[in-house]
Amino acid sequence: MKKLLLMLSLICVPVMASDYSVYRPDNFKYSPDSGEMTLFILDFSNSMTEYLEGVSKLDLMLDTMRQILPSIDPNSRVGLRVYGHKMGFTPIEACRASALVVPVTRSNSVNIMNSLASVKPRGMTPITFSLKEAVKNDFIGFTGKKHIILLTDGGENCDESPCKYVMELIKVRKDISIDVIAFNIDNPDDLDQLECTALVTSGKFYTANTAAELAKSLNNSLNVHKEVEAKIIPNP
Repeated sequence: MKKLLLMLSLICVPVMASDYSVYRPDNFKYSPDSGEMTLFILDFSNSMTEYLEGVSKLDLMLDTMRQILPSIDPNSRVGLRVYGHKMGFTPIEACRASALVVPVTRSNSVNIMNSLASVKPRGMTPITFSLKEAVKNDFIGFTGKKHIILLTDGGENCDESPCKYVMELIKVRKDISIDVIAFNIDNPDDLDQLECTALVTSGKFYTANTAAELAKSLNNSLNVHKEVEAKIIPNP
């Protein structure tokens, strides 16, 4: 793994900010390449209830998505899959807790935001299973590029390897790229697995430890060409 990652270039996103709110200009739009579609795969595992800078990681993610989603061009095709939102009666069930809650289609930002508001973090982190389900089911009927944005606050904990999975995937699928945002992760092995998952598929890998870094990573992954201006907004 280490040798593989040394051969791949890490895409870094340096942002210095430390507040929970990020100011976002309103005069930019996300317009993907013609024929491209984007699927968010977002982490709702139990660890998302943990606090970062005095706010739960879940709330930081939701606040960032509220800022990002209105900037997506209505003609862009986007969808939402979540994982970790159910415990299950057995570990096997918990490791199958992944669901497409908003199918990929146009003018979908409001549907995604409404769905996010109703999902609660509860379970484990079945990253590999979620990727398998997305590749197998979520893009049926679509041609062109498939772009996955995976946001996770931890590594795979369901006895699978997303890195090994994508190594096999690229042998048969050239139309899927996976951007990975590692949110508040410091375990080296987890970071190696996630970096591999992104770069093997010609995707981008980001680390984010603040609200500003999270917003920056999502905007870069969505190819928003205007920089996001991050500054402190006092709490009321």
